[in-house]
Amino acid sequence: MKRSLVFVFFVFLGAALLAQPKVQVSKYEHDFGTFREEDGRQSFNFEVTNTGNAPLVIQNIVASCGCTTPTWTKTPISPNGKGVITAVYDPAGRPGPFNKTLTVYTNAKPETVVLVIKGEVKERERTIEEMYTWQVGQVRFESNHLAFTTIKKTEKKIKVMPVINTSKENVKIEFDPTPAHIQLKAVPEVLKPGQKGVIEGTYDATKNGNYGTVTDIARVKLNGVPQENMWLYVSANLTEDFSHLTREELANAPVFKIASATVDLGDMNPSTTKDFVFTFTNAGKSDLIIRNVRSTCGCTAINQSSNVIKPGESGSIKASFNSGTYKGRVTKAIYVYTNDPSNSEVVLMLNANVKAQ
Repeated sequence: MKRSLVFVFFVFLGAALLAQPKVQVSKYEHDFGTFREEDGRQSFNFEVTNTGNAPLVIQNIVASCGCTTPTWTKTPISPNGKGVITAVYDPAGRPGPFNKTLTVYTNAKPETVVLVIKGEVKERERTIEEMYTWQVGQVRFESNHLAFTTIKKTEKKIKVMPVINTSKENVKIEFDPTPAHIQLKAVPEVLKPGQKGVIEGTYDATKNGNYGTVTDIARVKLNGVPQENMWLYVSANLTEDFSHLTREELANAPVFKIASATVDLGDMNPSTTKDFVFTFTNAGKSDLIIRNVRSTCGCTAINQSSNVIKPGESGSIKASFNSGTYKGRVTKAIYVYTNDPSNSEVVLMLNANVKAQ
């Protein structure tokens, strides 16, 4: 009798060990095809069947991006039972083709199943307000910022910005004042009602003695009338042109050498000031010229020892950081522009921890 009970026990134990859920999905990939961005979220249901002999549990599903939101049957799926995994794709701000995955974690073997959704989103037609974000009286500009990005000091660069006349009258666009290194004009100069045009900017870096990031402003005039508080910002990053240097000149160039370009000022109380002196050496064979030094905010004052550093000599830049009303971890940058061909823009970093009052 005892032997029979042991046999029955092992039979049930074996059956229990052999009991295993199995995952079968109606399809492992779904193509939404092509649809418009304004059509909104697209969803598809993947049907899951448990073809095993034990309850199937979908434990978690991880999407490959935040644009895809999965939901699924949370209760155990009995043998031969069915469940659903719903994949929702949000096309807002995501024009173009997409191919995303859903990794499904279960108590089956294998533990993971990968589902794929794909398709292509046609970008919706943007409104006038979205394409021309800056409104000045009767006209709209693409932006209030004309950025020339990086320009070598030997260059002249042209950049354009779209503009449109949204009024029912002709509008003449002008700018005043502009510095000698910038020319701005509307093309055409007079826009008819509903007409599109461009603002053409010409930046002559040879006429600007500055280095690094430089910003100028010009007031917009419409039909000869200056527009109150309507300024077009024009920026450029002016860099030295080393392309003409020979191999010999490069070998004899100055070298800006600094032990550490980052300093931690430690803990600071609000509205206090700490100073630090960055020391550097000219490790090259000709004079090192400090073209310009600027900080990222008015909270950091700068004082440099000299503009010209002879070979083998050292120079210094004193930085004074005022914690003001900052709180917590603060990082500020100081940009140093030199005639070192290999290091013409040096970034010095100031870190501090401003304690709460």
